[in-house]
Amino acid sequence: MSRVLSADWVVPVDAPPIRNGAVAVENGLVASVGSAAELGAGERFPDAVIVPGFVNAHSHLEYAVYTGFGDGLPFAPWIGLHIVRKNELGLDDMEAIARAGAVECLRSGITTVADGSYSGAAATACAELGLRAVVYIEVFGAGTEQITTRFQAHRDRILPALSDRVKLGISPHSVYSASPELWAAAGELGVPMMTHFAESEAEVEWVRHRTGPFAELLEAQPVNSIRLLAEQDLLGPRLIAAHAVHLDAEEQELLARNDVAVAHCPRSNALLGCGIAPLAELRDAGIRIGLGTDSPASAPSFDLFDELRAAVALARARERETDALTAAEALELATLGSARALGLDDEIGSLAPGKRADLAILSMADSPHLPWEVPEVAVVLGGTPERVVLTMVDGEVRYRKGDFEWHEQLCRKAASARKRMLDAGPAAVAVAARR
Repeated sequence: MSRVLSADWVVPVDAPPIRNGAVAVENGLVASVGSAAELGAGERFPDAVIVPGFVNAHSHLEYAVYTGFGDGLPFAPWIGLHIVRKNELGLDDMEAIARAGAVECLRSGITTVADGSYSGAAATACAELGLRAVVYIEVFGAGTEQITTRFQAHRDRILPALSDRVKLGISPHSVYSASPELWAAAGELGVPMMTHFAESEAEVEWVRHRTGPFAELLEAQPVNSIRLLAEQDLLGPRLIAAHAVHLDAEEQELLARNDVAVAHCPRSNALLGCGIAPLAELRDAGIRIGLGTDSPASAPSFDLFDELRAAVALARARERETDALTAAEALELATLGSARALGLDDEIGSLAPGKRADLAILSMADSPHLPWEVPEVAVVLGGTPERVVLTMVDGEVRYRKGDFEWHEQLCRKAASARKRMLDAGPAAVAVAARR
């Protein structure tokens, strides 16, 4: 099936923007990109811009309704609170929440997620809703038994959901919550890997000195560090490290030398009081970097436009330079940059012939950004989920504004799970909050 989409602008990302541009789609691929005069107007979107679908380099769809839990708590008790409440949920709850999260991503123009998944529910949600994904099953603790009890068990259960569009990975949760033995076993699987690294000062204090706020929460956890992982050749290009806020010069060099990618999550880092990642230094080191929303537990949404603006604002604030991160660079970070971080840049991340037809169309009608000057600036500074009129994955429309009534039903089921977490176990929640 062939179709042409046209708009005021097409922003391919890996090529200059095209005024009055068009994208031809055929058999799930981008067939050609050019002017509407060359390709035909096809389905025309006035006052709009066509961009590659956003690639969310770090998400947790199963936490889509955790917004506001523990807001203002220090990092260690914040984690404890979420553990307590998550334990109140069953698999059906997690799948309902993950579906709501997948919908919110599509509504935000996101076409691919790199999702850290506790239960594997993200895989079934993405398969059902047509969202491209790499789903990283989280594993924790000492020893290697969770390769069987968690990774393989979840893999076997979600096997029908896996495909070329929804792929499986593994996530040793962090250097402080997974032993070197577990990391080694995870690496032997040969699948994509994700971890949380250098997110908070509390984590750094625990990893380097075995002291601080994590001491009570993690007293039984194995000793580990990125240096130890490097010494054992457990770092490599299949790994994405989320956050990378508090890393020293040697750790940064280890990431660069081993071609470990970084998922930059500026809103999450800021709202949890963790700090501002050294984005400019990471870019200068040649590290592959993508942009991620993290989860609504901290971010507090899958709104990629808010994430773009946070990335720009915080990069400029940290470096005290107005060009520390331009709008065009931020847009690249959320598309082709994230695709590179996932190792999928030959398939997605830009609008080019032969790539997957993953794209989003934003209407800037009734916005202060019209008449147009620079389309990337309009997208980054003026984009919102409400302005997304269409999201396409593999050439199939997965979201169209005004034609999404079933979304409300999914949200009601997810809200019921949230209510159960809020209602259950107040005494245990209070204990977690005091840690």
